[in-house]
Order: sequence, then C-alpha cells, then structure tokens
Amino acid sequence: MICTSIQHKTYEEILAILPSLEMAEIRLDLCPLNDSEIEELFGQTDIPLVATCRGDAEHKLTLAIQSGARFADLEIEAPPEISRRIQKLCRECGTELIRSHHDFVGTPDDRGLQMALARCFRYGADIAKIVTTCHNADDARRINSLYSVVLENVDSLQGRLIAFGMGDAGRETRIECLRRGAPFTYAALSNTEATAPGQPVAAELARKIYGDAHTFVRQGLRMPASKSFAQRAILAAALADGTSHLSDYSPCDDSEAAIKAAEALGARIQRDGSTLTITGIGNPAGGLKLSKLDVGESGLLARLSIPVLSAINGQPFRIEGHGTLPRRPMNSAAPIMAAFGVLLTNGDDDAPTEGKREIHVPLTVRGTLIPGNAEVSGSGGSQLISGLLMALPLCSKDSSLFVNEPKSIPYMYITLDVLRHFGISTRSEMEGDAELLEAEDWSGCTGISFKVRGGQRYRAANFGIESDWSAAANFLVAGAIFGSVELEGMDMKSIQADIAIIDVLVEAGALVSQLDDGTLCVRRAPLEGFSIDLNNAPDLFPIVSVLAAFCAGESRIAGLGRLAGKESDRAVAILDMLRQMGVEAEAQGDELTVQGETWVGRLLSGRLLKGGAYTSHHDHRMAMALSVAALGADGPIEIDDTACVSKSFPDFFGTFQK
Repeated sequence: MICTSIQHKTYEEILAILPSLEMAEIRLDLCPLNDSEIEELFGQTDIPLVATCRGDAEHKLTLAIQSGARFADLEIEAPPEISRRIQKLCRECGTELIRSHHDFVGTPDDRGLQMALARCFRYGADIAKIVTTCHNADDARRINSLYSVVLENVDSLQGRLIAFGMGDAGRETRIECLRRGAPFTYAALSNTEATAPGQPVAAELARKIYGDAHTFVRQGLRMPASKSFAQRAILAAALADGTSHLSDYSPCDDSEAAIKAAEALGARIQRDGSTLTITGIGNPAGGLKLSKLDVGESGLLARLSIPVLSAINGQPFRIEGHGTLPRRPMNSAAPIMAAFGVLLTNGDDDAPTEGKREIHVPLTVRGTLIPGNAEVSGSGGSQLISGLLMALPLCSKDSSLFVNEPKSIPYMYITLDVLRHFGISTRSEMEGDAELLEAEDWSGCTGISFKVRGGQRYRAANFGIESDWSAAANFLVAGAIFGSVELEGMDMKSIQADIAIIDVLVEAGALVSQLDDGTLCVRRAPLEGFSIDLNNAPDLFPIVSVLAAFCAGESRIAGLGRLAGKESDRAVAILDMLRQMGVEAEAQGDELTVQGETWVGRLLSGRLLKGGAYTSHHDHRMAMALSVAALGADGPIEIDDTACVSKSFPDFFGTFQK
C-alpha cells in the first residue's frame, strides 16, 4: 500500500485530502493541529493513519494513539522513558508500533544494517523501519538485502519490515520494498511536498504499482436474508397456532425448500413482496400422516425435519432430497435419534443404520420421539440438535438434553432465538473453561445443558429475518483485499456464527468501521497473517482461506474437521483450489496453514493467483470464494458451476459485479 506523508496542512486541509488516499502518515510535528483536532482526526477517519512525531512531542503522539491511530512511528533514538511509555500505550490501545532508524548520511555495511534492524525489534517494534541515504546502486542493494535476513528470535520478517533508501539512487527501493514484503511504502502529495529526498509522488507511484489492475469498491449493498434464520422461522410459523408474518425474506433454494416443506405439513403461505404470511397447523399431536418429505438440497432442513416430524407424524416417513444432499453423510444422526426412541434407515432398508459406515438421504424414519433425558455428541454439528430443540417442546413431558463436544454453537442459539419469538421457552447453560466464562468465547465451551418443558405450543409471531453474514463475508473480504465495501442493514449484534468474519478481518489488519446510520464499512489496510478457529463458523472457511492468500506471512485456520459433510468435501476442495492458484497451503490435522502475500506484493512480484478453469464442486460457498479470488488472479477464473449459488444467494454474481 502507499502511505502518503502529510505535512504543513491544517485540519480542514487534511480532511479534504484523505478521501483520495489509501493511507496517510500525519506528521504531527509539522502539522498545526490542536488536541481536539488530533482526537477527531485519528478517532473518526476511515483510512489507516500513521501518527509520526519527531523530536520532543510525546503529548501529541500519545493523544493520537489514544484516539485510535492504526500505527505510531517512534524513532529509535527516543529517550528510554518515552520509549517505554509509548510501547505500553500502543499495547493497551491496539496500535502497531513502528520503530524507525534513519541515516541521513549514507548506508551502513550489511552488519551495520542488521544491527539497526535488531535494535528496532529489541526496543518494541511491531514494524521496523530502516531508512538510509543511498549514493549508488550498491547502497540500494544493501538496503534491499535486509529482507533476506532472519534475526534470532524473529521467525519471519514478512510484513514486519519497511526498508528503503533516500535520494535518487534509492528511488526504486521504495517500490522494491513492497515487492519484498513491506506492508506499505511512503510517498509525497506532490513534487514540492516530499518529506525526504527522493520521495516519489503518490499518484506516480500508484501508476507504477497498480497499472491496469482494478480495485473493488462497492457502496449501498444489501445482503439477502439469512437462510439459517429463514428456514427455522418458516418451520416454526408452520407449527404455530394462527398467522405469522415473516418480513425481509429473500428467496434462495434452501429457503424455498423450507416453504415447500411447510406447505407439505399443511401450512398456508402467501407472499407480498419480501413478506411471507404463514398460517400454521398448530400442534397436530401425531395427527399428521405424511409418508415423505422433500427437503431439496438442504442439510439443515433435513436435520430439522427428522425430529420435528418424529414428534408430530403418526407413521414412519421418508426424507428425500436431491443435488449434493444424497452424497453428504449424516452419520451422527442415527445415535442421537436412537437416544429418543427413533430409528433411521437408509432408503427403504428395514435394518437400522446405526453401525453402518455411512448414513445419507434418502432416509426412512421410524418411531415416535420419546421425551426424556439424554446425552449426545455435538461433534457432528448443531443441525440435528436444533431439530430436537424445535421438536421436544411438542412432546407431552419435559426433556433434558446435554450436548458434549459442541460445534457450531451459535446456530443452536439462533434456534433458541427463533423459538423464543414463537412462544417456546427453553433454558440452556454452557460449561467450559475460564476463558468461556470471562470472555464468552465459544471455543472454550465443553458442553451445553438444555432444559425443555414439554406440552408447549408454537404461537404465531411477526418476525424480521436478519441479513446473511455468510453472504456478507465474501464482499467484506473483497473490500479488505482490493479496495472498500459498504453494506447496509447488517446486524452488528447478530448471533449468526458467520459474524465471526469481523473478528477475522480485524485480526488480519483490515480497517472495519460502522457509520452513524449503521452501515458497515471495510477498507484495505496492510494485511498480515492471522490465527483463527472456525469450528463454530465452518461456512467461512472457503472465503477466509482466500483472505489468507493475500495476508503477508503465515495464517492458521482451525476447523478442517467440520468441512467433510458440506455440499462438497470442502477441506479437499479448498486445498486443491489454493494449490492450483499457486498458494502454498498445507492441512495438518484440524488446521489449514496458508503462506500468504499482500495483493500489492503479488502485483509487483508477478505472483498473482493463477487463472484458468476451476471447479466449484457444485458448492455455493466455493463458487463465491472463487469469484473473490479472481479479483487477484493473473487471468480470468472460469468456474464450472456458478448456478449452485442459488442455494443461498441467487443474485450473488449480479450483486458482486454491479
């Protein structure tokens, strides 16, 4: 990225300049800013800012850090007491500390440069900045050679070093540093406003770096309805006494399958724009006599329907599906349902499937759901457990359900939220480590107890369906890598699992903000490797792996074990995709490791992702992730099946490309 140095500008002049820049260095020692102007500038600006203050101006630098500066630049010669205070403050405020070494006379020998670099990291640098005066090509070579140095106690300098030369002989090093992995380089506003000898103008530098490359800039976008909420709400409304109204609905294959299933149960459904009016069947208490139910290609609908129909249907029934669903295993369903007196068999087979190697749709379900106490494993996912939570309140007696090794925990709480709106009361209690209790970190949850009162009835409700964070993730990642994006109508307090994309982007270094009207904004910033656990948000895996390919250094993504039962074997599909693109990636146990490089670094080094023919494996999440990856490819990426996005977001390509 290009960081434009700003000096000798008033507050108003700076505000007028910033919207045209990728990021900016504010020379606090050279700009006439008072305290309130510093607070507003660093607290409200939506581009990455570097707060730089040479000399005795600790107060201004402190104020900028406290107000939200993304980076703070402190010279290595700063007095030790100031250095310690600024280091501590940066850690507290989440500001990355740049320790800078300048040589305005010349360029030291290799040993001298390495000593300067070591000193920067020794004194608290998150990023080391080494700037020397280059008199000739050999000086430039030595400053560039720092990128091949690995220091003791520093595993990787990728994305953690900015080294370039001043003067005409060092001009090319300002681009070369990006090619070698620097998170950003410095430029001037104009030929007359350089802050160092040989500093190029930002516009000139941008032409050299980006050429004809296209950025991704989108505003005013709205995401479709969350099918996780929609499917649960449609089924709940179908079971309710009276007429419900579901607003903000948008169709997709899985949600439309839920509507057809609700109609098969006997519910009446009308559409008025984005509102569904559903007249439910009440609790038929075994009065239904369905012989089969078609769930389309929706694994969630299948797993919700098995327990619910077991509670209200008066005879064995068959769950049917199509597309990729019959190939997707449902091995954990049989033992969980057996704990409540229900047997599953493959197809029309009379033999129970428990103990067989693979369970899949079509399934025959026999037996009536028996309320009681049971402990089940959640390691296979949350969907069948969500079905039980919807079904057990319809039974005549109370039930207690303990889920050990829970995965995709947020989806269980989406179910409880929908149940609450439709008049169903359920109590839950999590068990886990201290981190879970203190920080509400679901990854520390070891078990969940649910207490379900029997004999309840669903009541009609007016229910607004949230926008889909799974869909939003693709646009947010595209904005974080290639430009910027603004999404309207996203619930920042949502319990959807895939709101975790915000945590991922922040961890990677993207700039995330929210406007006064609630619009969610993500902008490019220097991206670096991250570590994240997606066991509770497995649908994010494809797009997060693409993000990792454009983050400097190594990223680690946990949760591979949750991917085998999706529309494709996503663990294999993701690894194949990354390797075909030329990205170094490896699967080790439950973790995917990706070696990434920034978009600018790939542009300059010629290591863009490889275009060509790719398969989506008929998986909507893979097709969307491939579309984002194509923005950083050296040629078109041709996807064999794009129609699969209709499963969750039929208008994805139209929205993505407009």
